[in-house]
Amino acid sequence: MLPQDPHPDRRGGRVEPLRRQRAAPAPASTFQRRTVHLLLVFVTLVLVADSLVGEKGLLDSMRARREYREVAASLDSLRRENARMLEEVRRLKEDPAAIEAVAREELGLIRDGEVLFIIKDEKPPR
Repeated sequence: MLPQDPHPDRRGGRVEPLRRQRAAPAPASTFQRRTVHLLLVFVTLVLVADSLVGEKGLLDSMRARREYREVAASLDSLRRENARMLEEVRRLKEDPAAIEAVAREELGLIRDGEVLFIIKDEKPPR
C-alpha cells in the first residue's frame, strides 16, 4: 500500500508544489521616464553630430572626395603635359624642321641669304 499524502489537493488528490509569486515590476515614475527619454535623445544627438563633423565623419568624407577629384584632375593635366613634352623631345631628335623652328623662334637665327627686318613701334609725340 502506498502512504497517503497528508495534504491532499481538493481537486484530485494531487498536491501542487509551492511556487513563489513573481513580484510585478513597479511602474516607472513620470520623472524616470522623462529622464531616460532625455538621456536617449541626448546620446542620439551626440552620435549624429559625431557622424557629421567628427573624425572620418560626413564632412571629412566630402572634403576628401573633393580633394581626390582635384588631385585626379591635376594628375590628368600633368600626364597630358608630359605626353606633349615627350612628343616635342621626339620631334627635336628626329625632325630637322622642328630644330630649325626652335632656333628661329628662341634664338633669333636666320638662314644664309635671308634679310632680317626689325620694326620698332614708336610712341607718337605728345
